Amino acid sequence: MFRKTLKKDPELFQNVSEGLRKLYRTKLFPLEDTYRFHDFHSPALEDADFDNKPMVLLVGQYSTGKTTFIRHLMEQDFPGMRIGPEPTTDSFIAVMHGEQDGVIPGNALVVDPKKPFRKLNAFGNAFLNRFMCAQMPNPVLESISIIDTPGILSGEKQRISRGYDFAAVLEWFAERVDRIILLFDAHKLDISDEFSEVIRALKNHEDKMRVVLNKADQISTQQLMRVYGALMWSLGKIINTPEVVRVYIGSFWAQPLLVPDNRKLFEAEEQDLFLDIQSLPRNAALRKLNDLIKRARLAKVQAYIISSLKKEMPSMFGKDSKKKELIANLGEIYQKIEKEHQISPGDFPNLAKMQELLNGQDFTKFASLKPKLLEAVEDMLANDIARLMAMVRQEESAMPSQTVKGGAFEGTMSGPFGHGYGEGASEGIDELEWVVGRDKPTYDEIFYTLSPINGKVSGAAAKKEMLKSKLPNTVLGKIWKLADVDKDGYLDDEEFALANHLIKVKLEGHELPAELPNHLVPPSKRPGNSLQD
Repeated sequence: MFRKTLKKDPELFQNVSEGLRKLYRTKLFPLEDTYRFHDFHSPALEDADFDNKPMVLLVGQYSTGKTTFIRHLMEQDFPGMRIGPEPTTDSFIAVMHGEQDGVIPGNALVVDPKKPFRKLNAFGNAFLNRFMCAQMPNPVLESISIIDTPGILSGEKQRISRGYDFAAVLEWFAERVDRIILLFDAHKLDISDEFSEVIRALKNHEDKMRVVLNKADQISTQQLMRVYGALMWSLGKIINTPEVVRVYIGSFWAQPLLVPDNRKLFEAEEQDLFLDIQSLPRNAALRKLNDLIKRARLAKVQAYIISSLKKEMPSMFGKDSKKKELIANLGEIYQKIEKEHQISPGDFPNLAKMQELLNGQDFTKFASLKPKLLEAVEDMLANDIARLMAMVRQEESAMPSQTVKGGAFEGTMSGPFGHGYGEGASEGIDELEWVVGRDKPTYDEIFYTLSPINGKVSGAAAKKEMLKSKLPNTVLGKIWKLADVDKDGYLDDEEFALANHLIKVKLEGHELPAELPNHLVPPSKRPGNSLQD
């Protein structure tokens, strides 16, 4: 009877957030609680974790422009903001939407049930005194929240003087945010020990990670190439995966470019990064679903590890020596679980960290394996998640316009300063004259060498000329389709000129339009001019 009610549950979900919350509370939390998941990995999830807006976490060494980057996005100062060349931001600042400007200190923040920060209480006063929420009315913050972090320092002394586990706090945030942006300064590319440690702590969240090489306008193109290469090499050593992290190059502040040579590159990179951030609200439900699946897989492994250790413990004597032996042989226990339950090695927690945490635990109080708890999680992964996945798609299609608006995002949307405006196929968009007309005399000379009949050249004749561009047939086929405006299978002098113009656009590295824009339509083919044919 109990199993039947589990099967019917998903039909009652009003939305994805509510579905995730219910599944977590009824199926995953009991498994986590029984096998001490919260002591080893991550605190229990709160209701606010399922309802909060997408969050962006900014991480970087001091003076890489993290706070300036936030100011650039919002085009507005935020309460508690400090900018300078030395390590100025010494706190974690959650920049969130609020009706009035104001700052909520850390101790008050972790008791607010509407904010997703209650479990940060575990990091103690040393951290809470360095944590606050800056609230302000800003259109960007209506869709996302941004977490500013203290600048990462180098040297052992600074790390100890923080008074709290900096890497552990960042890992806590990394689990809950939608995007992690690592900022690097093109001028000082050295990656300190603490930064390396932080990047390694974020290792399980590479899918959320993006890298920004900031202040790139302060160096020449040749230097920028060297810096970019050095950055990729350094990151490859730390992240240690064959996949390359996406790096955005630019100057993310509202000041004139010092070296304007790479302006077009910076504009394209900024556009790409903005589109990535703007997609977060639309993909937020999918990210939460993905994170819950990740968490469930780890919780299953935790259950197998804890129950295996419990099974090996003697009932009476020699408990301490057995505990030491089990911790030392934890790698073998991992392999045994891996084979017995067909679990991927990538799902297991870090061995050294697990051994360290197990030292402080009483193995006799561990729970033995309870198949019903594992079955509930298996059922959730096999059935409930699939139903929620369908709901995610429905919610996304119902809210296609859900995107980040306001601040710097508005400047890139439209008008003459929109990305790519007046370039490529958009060239001549706001001119009265037909832009193709400028080079038409040159194209006409070629046109008349192809022996047109009744003022038109055949497809075969045009093909010979168009192939000289060395563009692939698929591209030339698309150009033909766009240029043959009247769809008669021939090109007149204007259509031939248009085909050559589109070849030029493609050869200059621009994309072809899906449909011919109005400003490229030959004058004789425009509405109202049909009588001239």
